[in-house]
Amino acid sequence: MNLDFTKERKQLVEQLQKEGRIISNDVEDAFLAVPREEFIPSKQKPYSYVDKPLDIGSNQTISAPHMVAIMVEAIDLKKGQRILEIGAGSGYHAAIVSHIVGKEGEIISIERIESLAESAKEHFKKAGIRNVKVIIGDGSMGLEKYAPYDNIYVTCAAPLIPKPLIDQLKKDGSLLIPVGDRICDLQKITKKGDEISVEHLGGCAFVPLIGKHGF
Repeated sequence: MNLDFTKERKQLVEQLQKEGRIISNDVEDAFLAVPREEFIPSKQKPYSYVDKPLDIGSNQTISAPHMVAIMVEAIDLKKGQRILEIGAGSGYHAAIVSHIVGKEGEIISIERIESLAESAKEHFKKAGIRNVKVIIGDGSMGLEKYAPYDNIYVTCAAPLIPKPLIDQLKKDGSLLIPVGDRICDLQKITKKGDEISVEHLGGCAFVPLIGKHGF
């Protein structure tokens, strides 16, 4: 088996650029730098750079690369930000975000499934990523301990927008979340003072958000 996926990674990035999924230099650099094959089970490695979701166990998936690109481009990531991620999964999405916010930034990632949380921690350690903190818990509640956050993104579908996530956003912060039952609407909620605005970014499919403010 070919264990050097450098060529495949570059080809995927070029494909996503042609499709208009990857737009910015920061996102391009992150996708080229982060080895997706290190964040998926061994049996799935041959499909590391196929643009589709992959099974990571516990009835969960790693999102298709194009969806990760869409979400990362849509949220206003900058160096040094504190980001809250709901749904660590394998850790790949957070690894991309980690590269963009840099060593000065921090990602707090909440995962409800202990085995996935521990696996993600190992993936980060192996990849030398030190600015992601994985916490086991109910992501629909957010995490008040480290709030407020510059941005929050959710990698699973909620029936409604959880109020704790809006409350834990900084003013001028953004929340990116799929809303609906599996076939859902990707929404970007921007907080301006005490007001919020909602932008609809299109249809998508995600596993459900389980928790007090989820399914």
